[in-house]
Amino acid sequence: MSELVTGEAVALELRPAKLPSRALAVLIDLVVAWAVYLAVTVGIIASTSSLDDAAAAAVAVASFVLIPVGGPIAVETLSHGRSLGKLACGLRVVRDDGGPIRFRHALVRGALGVVEILLTFGVVACIASLVSARGRRLGDVFAGTLVVRERVPAGRAAFVPPPPPWLMGRFSGLDLSGVPEGLWLAIRQYLTRMGQLDPQVSWAMAERLAEDLAERTGAPAPHGVPPAAYLAAVVHERQARDARRAFGGAAVTGGGAASGHGSAYGGVVAAPLPPRYPAPSAVPAPEPRGGDEAARPATGFVPPA
Repeated sequence: MSELVTGEAVALELRPAKLPSRALAVLIDLVVAWAVYLAVTVGIIASTSSLDDAAAAAVAVASFVLIPVGGPIAVETLSHGRSLGKLACGLRVVRDDGGPIRFRHALVRGALGVVEILLTFGVVACIASLVSARGRRLGDVFAGTLVVRERVPAGRAAFVPPPPPWLMGRFSGLDLSGVPEGLWLAIRQYLTRMGQLDPQVSWAMAERLAEDLAERTGAPAPHGVPPAAYLAAVVHERQARDARRAFGGAAVTGGGAASGHGSAYGGVVAAPLPPRYPAPSAVPAPEPRGGDEAARPATGFVPPA
């Protein structure tokens, strides 16, 4: 079960639709389209009975192109990917990046749908959907679209654990532009589920993801840092940058750092964190106790007897 991810590595709760729900939505759309087509055809025949055969054939072809073919294209364009069948099944057509479709997307899907669905009775569309990893037919492949489910079961939001405090802010100079969105999604899914995995399997997955991330960023994990902590720290840095762009201020990264962590790790210089408390300029002397010292004032002189 995969999720769509935007350009900012935000996982959208939209999942690709399966073949049964898509087939049911197409069946509903076809029933409605053909019912409208037959009603319009009866009306056209009754109103054009005086025309010759050539004119009647031209009107019949025009009605077929406009209603069973052009109708779904117009509906998907105006409703941004939600036809009557898809609305009933909780589906929607979106672009590969999760955005709404436009007329050109609906046109390509509708034109290829004539061959995939109407002329071959849906055989080509079914085969293409079964072969595709995300259930896309040929029209979706050429149009750059995807049919997703809008109604998903409600559940608790996945919690990404924060990195250790001594790793926060250590990757502020890391270049994250070369990390693909699929890798961000894989890291996020691992961090939310690593507590449910076998320790050895979890460690192996973290090492593999850390190697892929280091290959994309050009900076390996610091020596002695567990791979899971390295992944969490880099994800935290990505979220902090998103927060700075969204709110226009510096993100607060809590936690302190030891003095020995201010060196560079694999070409990435960790940003030094300010001390939690300023150092006192002078250490006050302990208060005197007992005897004459107890009566000694703050000047340090003993009063005369």
